[in-house]
Amino acid sequence: MTIRVALESYTVMAKHGYYPHEHEHDQPFVYSVWATLGDSQIEEKLDQTLNYADIQIAIDKVMLQSPKPILLMETMAQKVVHELCGKSQVQTLHVRIEKPEAPLPHPGGLAVVELEWARN
Repeated sequence: MTIRVALESYTVMAKHGYYPHEHEHDQPFVYSVWATLGDSQIEEKLDQTLNYADIQIAIDKVMLQSPKPILLMETMAQKVVHELCGKSQVQTLHVRIEKPEAPLPHPGGLAVVELEWARN
């Protein structure tokens, strides 16, 4: 049996990005995070699963409490995994970050970074 817990399309407004002008104004970062849980019985106990709120709190901590701007979305994804992988019931994590207002050379396209993590 596989149990997946997810939070999809969670938008955080923050001042992150590689270019200095991206640190001047908030821009949207859209997160979707999926976690696969271990095979243990959950038995109707919230501490035996991964609460959706835990995912949201981890994203907020990374995006809103960073002491300085995060330059790469790859780093953002790694930091979210670091926040969530400490929960022993989490076996895999898939983090997707979309940046709809990414500075691109011309209009069109959606900037996306995805990270897969698995407990060894």
